[in-house]
Amino acid sequence: MKYLIVGLGNPGAEYDRTRHNVGFMALDAYARTAGVAFAPARLGEVAMASYRGRQLLLLKPSTFMNLSGKAVRYWMQQENVPPERTLVLVDDLALPLGTVRLRAKGSAGGHNGLKDIEAQLQTAAYPRLRIGIGHEFTRGRQIDFVLHPFSPEEFERLEPALALAVQTIQLFCTQDIARVMNLVNTPPTQETQQGNEDR
Repeated sequence: MKYLIVGLGNPGAEYDRTRHNVGFMALDAYARTAGVAFAPARLGEVAMASYRGRQLLLLKPSTFMNLSGKAVRYWMQQENVPPERTLVLVDDLALPLGTVRLRAKGSAGGHNGLKDIEAQLQTAAYPRLRIGIGHEFTRGRQIDFVLHPFSPEEFERLEPALALAVQTIQLFCTQDIARVMNLVNTPPTQETQQGNEDR
C-alpha cells in the first residue's frame, strides 16, 4: 500500500529553519530516521521510504507555499494515492510552539498552502498534521513572523514536536486515523480549545 507524505514550506536556502517551513523540517526528520535522501523531481523534491510493508513517497513541493496544491495533486495522480492516504505536514499559528494536532479533514484555517491544496483537490477531506509555531508577533507582522527563522531556544522547544511528527507518520501508515489522533494529539489547553477544533 502506498502513502503520500507532504511537508509544506518554501524552497531555497533563505527559508531554511523559518517557522513557515516546519513542514519541510518534519519531513526531513522523517527522512533521516528512514535513512533516505531527497532528490529533485517534478514540482518538488521526493524520497521513497518503506515502513512495515508500506511504501511512502515523501514530497517537499518546490512550487512555494501558496501553490502547494499543484505538486500535491500531481503526485497523488502520478502514484495513484487517494486523499485519505495523503498526509500534509504544516505549520500552524493558532497552536502554541511545539504543539501538534492531527486531523482527518478540516478547514484551511487561513493557511494559504492548505487553501491551495483544497482548491486543487476540490476537497478538504485529506489528513493534515498541524505543528504549532506560536503567534508571538505584533499586529500586522504575521508575514515577518512566519518567514523568520526559529531562535535556538525556540528550536529546542520544537524538537519534541518534530520527533512526534516522525512517530505520527509511522502510525498514520499502519493504524486507523481515529486511533492515531487519540495517541498523538497534544491534550488541548485553554488557549487551543476555543475555535480550533474544526481545523
